Amino acid sequence: MKSTTISPLLLMLTILMTTSIQSGVEDRGKYPYDSFEKPQVCQSCHTDIYMQWTQSMMSQAYTHHWDEIEYFDLAVAHAQKVPSLKEPVDGCNGCHAPLAFLAGDLTPPPPAAGSRANESVSCDLCHTISAIQTVDQTPFNFSYVPSPGRTKYGSKPGLVSPHHVTKNLDIYAQAEFCGSCHNEKNPFGIWVKSTQIEWLEGPYSKQNVPCHQCHMPKAWGQNAKMAQEDMVAQHLFHGAHDPGKVAGAIEIRMHPEEREVEIDGTAVIKVQLFNGKAGHKIPTGSVEDRILWLDVTAIDEEGKTYHLPVDQKGFEGEEYTIGSTALAYVDMGLPKGIDNFQGVPRDGIPVGDRIFRMPYFDDQGIMTIMQWNTAKLGVDYRIGPRETKIESYTWTLPDDVAVGKVIIKAQLNYQKLVKPVADFLHVPEDESEIMIINKADTWIEVYE
Repeated sequence: MKSTTISPLLLMLTILMTTSIQSGVEDRGKYPYDSFEKPQVCQSCHTDIYMQWTQSMMSQAYTHHWDEIEYFDLAVAHAQKVPSLKEPVDGCNGCHAPLAFLAGDLTPPPPAAGSRANESVSCDLCHTISAIQTVDQTPFNFSYVPSPGRTKYGSKPGLVSPHHVTKNLDIYAQAEFCGSCHNEKNPFGIWVKSTQIEWLEGPYSKQNVPCHQCHMPKAWGQNAKMAQEDMVAQHLFHGAHDPGKVAGAIEIRMHPEEREVEIDGTAVIKVQLFNGKAGHKIPTGSVEDRILWLDVTAIDEEGKTYHLPVDQKGFEGEEYTIGSTALAYVDMGLPKGIDNFQGVPRDGIPVGDRIFRMPYFDDQGIMTIMQWNTAKLGVDYRIGPRETKIESYTWTLPDDVAVGKVIIKAQLNYQKLVKPVADFLHVPEDESEIMIINKADTWIEVYE
């Protein structure tokens, strides 16, 4: 394993590419904090919407425990060691603490200080965006155009408010609005977030089903205390952190090739996984952090449990899609100040389980969870919208298997952050807890 070094390639690329990748950088420092109203002002009329927002990740984009640890312990610390990284690291705030970014309050105080950076992606920030900039028609890297003031923008025409001027803009009903922050290019020119691009390339964009329809579903109600009832977009923003959104996102079915298997024979199990719910790939967003894996076990008539490793398919880079004990994430050693850091286990899951991921690599070719330090993307073995993947498991029956019925179980698991990384960085356990996406089972009959 290679020791941690400051790569000349990284230094060169950050110097050359930093400003060009930040499409919203020209607004940094232009708007003092008091240009924007506090969310509590909005609460006085928009009670339900405010309460929905407070429970969403939009309200925690800066204060959420993993975001805080990743930003201060890794990104900011890394920029202190490699000064050319400061601008892209400051750019994190363009989406995670936009009021701080627009005010030029960089690096913002930690959440414990209670500054207005803690408002994260606030009501007034979103509803005073007057345009979305694009490069080659692609929004990315906080490419929103802020126009703070008395005029608030939204998707509905004809609304009147006693507090502000209301104006509808078409961009509030378009996926490009979301792509402003949910697409991201890093200093190496790598798309380290591409959720809106994935949507654009998939079937839902062709059917004019934008992000809002799933993440801000409409229901009958009032959008303000004095408003007439109408269809109102619920400000839930539920996604990768929401167990209810994640549950069932991938459907699973499974079957054996033969129902009856001789005791010294071989069983072949097929598992089908279908993404019938998400308009983007799963997982998406912070793909470098997240791990989605299929665990298959067999339980014989006597209750003995056997783990079944997935059959290899032979595609390039497949080794990164099968659970192993390999070490990775060596580049964390530099910001953490650990010389000759050897990394931590790459996966932290049962060896042989199939992983649905796209690995990120640093310029040394080692897997990284530091997106700003990603020089290359590996094989994309995620599950796309309306895509079905089939995994097979060839199981030579062990000598001690019992005659009778054997139940084969498949469970698709998800973690928001790879557990060995979470443990190393002392991230609260809920970030690496296993969320069950779906389960399935089938059976074979073992005979003599």
